[in-house]
Amino acid sequence: MARGTLTDTYVAALQHEFADVPADATRVGVVRNPTSWFHAAVDETVPELGPPADLLDALRTAEEDLKMRGICDEEAHNAAWNRVAFGDAYREHLATADEARAAIADLSTRLDGGEDLALVCYENTEKKRCHRTILRTELER
Repeated sequence: MARGTLTDTYVAALQHEFADVPADATRVGVVRNPTSWFHAAVDETVPELGPPADLLDALRTAEEDLKMRGICDEEAHNAAWNRVAFGDAYREHLATADEARAAIADLSTRLDGGEDLALVCYENTEKKRCHRTILRTELER
């Protein structure tokens, strides 16, 4: 059996029907605290693969500080990402948190079984950095 395909997108792209996701792909939300409208756009959620709350808080604090200095939303987000070493911290979370490791193993098994998956979160990666791209890389290994 062929391995399933893995894609990713953001929720607004799904809502406005311009996401490039295979029609039969299971849409897997990978945010820690999904909203009701987020739930409506995905088939399932795996909050264990969202960034930990303390990392999200650090990112938001750094981002707000940068915005207060007059930096635009996207630039503040990306600069805050670097300031808090978000990528390294999220990779560490994926490697060490038991619930994240179990969720990655489950998605990997599903991909190996031929299921097509689309990872979904909030950020448009054409403008902002996002944990979803790190997660996708981990699952592609």
